[in-house]
Amino acid sequence: MPNQTELIITEKPQAAAKIASALGKAEKKNIKGVPYYEILLPQKKILIGCAVGHLFTLKQKSGKGWPIFDIGWVPNFKVKKQDWSKKYSDALSVLCKKANNFIIACDYDIEGELIGWNILRFIAKTNNAKRMKFSTLTSDELRASYTSPLPNIDFGQAYAGETRHKLDWLYGINLSRALMEAIKKAGNFKILSIGRVQGPALHLVVEKERAIKNFKPEPYWQIFLVVSNSHKIEVKYPKDITKKSELAKFKVLKGKTAEAKTIVKEEKIPPPTPFDLTTLQTEAYKFYGLTPSRTLQIAQQLYLAGLISYPRTSSQKLPPSIAYKEILKKLSKYTRLVRYVKRDKPIEGKKSDPAHPSIYPTGEHKELNDEEKKVYNLIVRRFISCFCDFAVLENKKIEVTIDSLKFIAKGLNIKERGWMNVYEANFKETKLPDLNGKVKIKEIRIEEKMTKPPKRYTSASLVRELEKRNLGTKATRASIVETLFNRGYIKGKSIEATPLGMSLIESLEKNSPIIIDESLTREFEKQMNSIQTAKKNLKEKSEKIIEQAKQTLLKIEKQFRENEEKIGKELLSSLKKSREKEMEDNTLIECPVCKKGNLRILYNKNSKRYFIACSAYPECKNTYTLPPYGLMKPSIIEDDGKRVKETCPECGFPLILAIRKGRTPWKFCFNPACPTRKQYNGKRKKEE
Repeated sequence: MPNQTELIITEKPQAAAKIASALGKAEKKNIKGVPYYEILLPQKKILIGCAVGHLFTLKQKSGKGWPIFDIGWVPNFKVKKQDWSKKYSDALSVLCKKANNFIIACDYDIEGELIGWNILRFIAKTNNAKRMKFSTLTSDELRASYTSPLPNIDFGQAYAGETRHKLDWLYGINLSRALMEAIKKAGNFKILSIGRVQGPALHLVVEKERAIKNFKPEPYWQIFLVVSNSHKIEVKYPKDITKKSELAKFKVLKGKTAEAKTIVKEEKIPPPTPFDLTTLQTEAYKFYGLTPSRTLQIAQQLYLAGLISYPRTSSQKLPPSIAYKEILKKLSKYTRLVRYVKRDKPIEGKKSDPAHPSIYPTGEHKELNDEEKKVYNLIVRRFISCFCDFAVLENKKIEVTIDSLKFIAKGLNIKERGWMNVYEANFKETKLPDLNGKVKIKEIRIEEKMTKPPKRYTSASLVRELEKRNLGTKATRASIVETLFNRGYIKGKSIEATPLGMSLIESLEKNSPIIIDESLTREFEKQMNSIQTAKKNLKEKSEKIIEQAKQTLLKIEKQFRENEEKIGKELLSSLKKSREKEMEDNTLIECPVCKKGNLRILYNKNSKRYFIACSAYPECKNTYTLPPYGLMKPSIIEDDGKRVKETCPECGFPLILAIRKGRTPWKFCFNPACPTRKQYNGKRKKEE
């Protein structure tokens, strides 16, 4: 019998199964329904157990109200009701008692390191272990990481993770309690939250909203000439005219002779860089309308299935160590794309990540659902394109000069598609003839236009903006945006700040601006990154950051207490406006039964379901059922620059948008007499 028992601790059950399969003939067992694996070798026994993400959370130890600084780690099940992590904690506890050696095999990032470290400290009752480091759940890489583990866990990542959790708890809980206490004293109750990154993120949206509301459109003019000799084309003056008086010098050009010349330049366009998480989220939104949080969920599923590398990365590098030539050979389903591969080494971007390379396919295959296929195909195409030739464009420019005024027309010819055979690009061909020598000005066209306000953020562009400003992390930015939606601070696909979100920022600007100071948040990020890369004094560095946060919160408390009543009244007023606006937004059409009231989307707190009813209740009891799960709201579209409620093309009823976490939003007509009702009934039956 082996005298050594080694326990490999993974972050999720799927990872445990993959590692067990990679290391040998494993017997699957369970402890009260929790799976684990056992491999018997001549010299030792290997046990492979799993967590389900974080098994521990921070909780205050003492104190009431806010600010609270006395916090510590406790098991999730002691804080969250109906938490099912207890059985995983219990199973790991049993396995830890059987083992005399430990290996951490959680995701290699600050969250994974913290999960593993907490299991070691609080369940295994030890502080250190060997560390498997891998970026994919492929058998070869898992075997290699087991055979040559790191001698210790990555304490830089562990302390950075713990510091971030403590910092976010101190800010999130204390500031959220401050807001709720203020509104409670004003005579109401509402779950509100604000956090270290949440505040600056909401501030960005509000600033954009102000710019849009304060925008005053101004006229400008664009000038076009139709010129000809052997060919006839239209050229444009490259600058917009902002003074009407300047138009006179263009109006006199008709009938005159101008000089034309054609300039042709060849341009080589390199393939796009490999995917980091933010770029994947941006592209998935652009091509498929998937939100950043949904894209991350799908990418995580693909990673756990062994189909792609670890998605939470900021790297745009593809090192030779991933054996990309072998991966290209494995992508047999994509033969028609792989044939465009011409490079031995891939194109790479500037961004790197010490923990993981960029996101790439492993070459493994599995049946996928529709959304998974979309994200996986996007990753595969991006990866293959990095090994393709440059695209070659022929840029043609025609310049027409008269009276020192230069007009131009631009054409584009794709001479060699290169990587564009594999990955979709925004280049569109525009054919232009060559035009040289004297040309006659046949026509002058003047278009009057109005300047447009800045575009609102989308969820993808807001995530990218947070990255650009170094607010949050690659793993948290999408969830921060989702929280802003869930709290009712922002709304819409084209993100708009709600009255509540606007009022919250306005109140904080006046009474406690430090809460939304992005420079302070950025400084904390910088300090936490320094912990991650530090080699010594990790505990001291962590304690210094936490102490700085406490002092900042004490300053915030002083400001807040002085203005608490004022803040509460402002928030209460905005909450009332927000509810009125929500009622207005959820009003659909005149009730077809009584013709007196309006149909509105309502929520039943007891059944926790949305339904549609007439506002003339109880006189009119006309109601319509809606799907049992998710958020229900009218589908909004842009029509001539205005946001309007979308209607059913079959019956004219307003369309409803069903939004569920982790699912693609679903649009449907609620009219039971509508021909599309068959699709709705099928979807509802499937959901129930």
